Amino acid sequence: MKKLKGVIIGCGRISYRHVQALIDNDSNTELVGLCDVIEERAIEKQKQYAETFPDRNVEVFTDYMEMIKKVKPDFAMICTESGYHGDIALHCLEEDVHVLIEKPMAMTLEEIDKINELADKKNLKVGVCHQNRFNPPIQKLRKAVDEGKFGRLINGTARILWTRDQHYYDLAPWRGTKKLDGGTLMNQCIHNIDLLLWMMGSDVVSVQSERGTFLRDIEMEDFGAILLRFENGSIGIIEGSACVYPKNLEETLSIFGETGTAVIGGLAVNEIKTWNFADESEVIEKKDSSEVQNVYGDGHTPLLKDFVDAINEDKQPLICGREARKPVEVILKAYEQRKLP
Repeated sequence: MKKLKGVIIGCGRISYRHVQALIDNDSNTELVGLCDVIEERAIEKQKQYAETFPDRNVEVFTDYMEMIKKVKPDFAMICTESGYHGDIALHCLEEDVHVLIEKPMAMTLEEIDKINELADKKNLKVGVCHQNRFNPPIQKLRKAVDEGKFGRLINGTARILWTRDQHYYDLAPWRGTKKLDGGTLMNQCIHNIDLLLWMMGSDVVSVQSERGTFLRDIEMEDFGAILLRFENGSIGIIEGSACVYPKNLEETLSIFGETGTAVIGGLAVNEIKTWNFADESEVIEKKDSSEVQNVYGDGHTPLLKDFVDAINEDKQPLICGREARKPVEVILKAYEQRKLP
């Protein structure tokens, strides 16, 4: 396989996971550039990479267009504020650079559709960071769905019960804004919404929602609830909070069917809590769950491998642009239905 040159655009809160994913995938990738409007952040990530590869030259930039032009990467990992994802991705694609975008893919369906259409036109790959799909228990759950172990699907529930205090929002003024971030549903809950849609395996035909801003001084919601009806008749329930006292409580995905019940929980939907099937004789082992250090989990490394393999083998990554469009569409419909003042 060709060893691909990668760059990171945006060196804030999540970018260290992308640096580590590049280190872990060193047989197929090499970091050649880092960009952030605050140069010190890019330098910090340069040092992180240098701890493993001290002899490599990773250039630092404050202008991503200049970086793309100078280092000519094969792919770019876009980790900026959500509201900038669309413009940056389109520029990279115009420069014939594959893109791996942090969630959400973009803030509007119009931007997402433009990205997908341009990628198709240029035969470039778009991947999106819904890394929890690669968690071992989530992979096991998807296999059970594919094998029909649940029988008729009845309902699925995604619960994201976290806390984000006012200090969290004050640290970065873009957080909680409509233009650059969205509220709890778009920022904190989108990963689990993606998992719910992936498991239920059917188009959404109706969306009902309620949301409010209860405790945080932000433009968007700090609590939201969504009720979905799928084309196959099943129902989805989404509960997302940034108001749980005093700390994160759970991120849980539950799937219920005629002949099966499964609940995946833990810090980052990484632990099997319930696994009951009518025809199940399998013993759940420790390896079926995974240990994680924080809510980001450990999925960025296999996600990057899947993305690089997609480039080298000319196939679609597991979370391509059209897959990543689905949770954004659900959230935007929820926002349209229940507008905040």
